[in-house]
Amino acid sequence: MKRGLKKAQVGIEYMIIVGFVTLAIMSVLALAMIYSDKIKDRIRLNQVENFASQLINSAESVYFSGEPSKTTIWLYLPDGISELEILPNSIVITTHTSSGNNKREFDSKVPLSGELSTRSGIRKIILEAQESFLSIRE
Repeated sequence: MKRGLKKAQVGIEYMIIVGFVTLAIMSVLALAMIYSDKIKDRIRLNQVENFASQLINSAESVYFSGEPSKTTIWLYLPDGISELEILPNSIVITTHTSSGNNKREFDSKVPLSGELSTRSGIRKIILEAQESFLSIRE
């Protein structure tokens, strides 16, 4: 009889150890998922910031060169962009992140006009200086 009890005790102890190990692994995996989402969001927002700053820098350069100036640039726009709006003195980009929508405004020293789609990938963008504004188009 004591031998049967000893086997049962070993089985229960084994199940307890397996339960604790499983709980520890699940906790580590949950933390990894949370941090990986935050890292992906940070990378996406950095890519959006690079897109906007390169676009604005190129736009200012073309505009200050004078009216017949025109250039074509290739820029990468990440996925998750829900809205890209070109205002007279800024570009507003709304990005979907794991914590909600992130809306950023990037100011420009020159008057802007035009339209860009929100599709992701490498984009061919044409910048053309006009008399009183800079035209942005794909």
